[in-house]
Amino acid sequence: MRRYRKARGLNQNQAAGILGIGSGDIISRWEKGKCLPSLLNALKLAALYRTMADPLFPNLTNILRREVLRREQRLSKAGCVKASQ
Repeated sequence: MRRYRKARGLNQNQAAGILGIGSGDIISRWEKGKCLPSLLNALKLAALYRTMADPLFPNLTNILRREVLRREQRLSKAGCVKASQ
């Protein structure tokens, strides 16, 4: 997230102000991975940083994709879901 904020030329307080949240402290916590923004704030971040939400959370996105794929494969083996390609 930090890279996208810096690319827009914003500091944490400016980003927080545009998003309508309290202060830059919450932006700092999101960037450090101490907590995650709500879905609404994640979508606001994506709009502010001119990107999709996925690239803002690469580690989480990868974990979730692997988890979904594993569950999908498990169901496919049980004959419940057609395997993805």
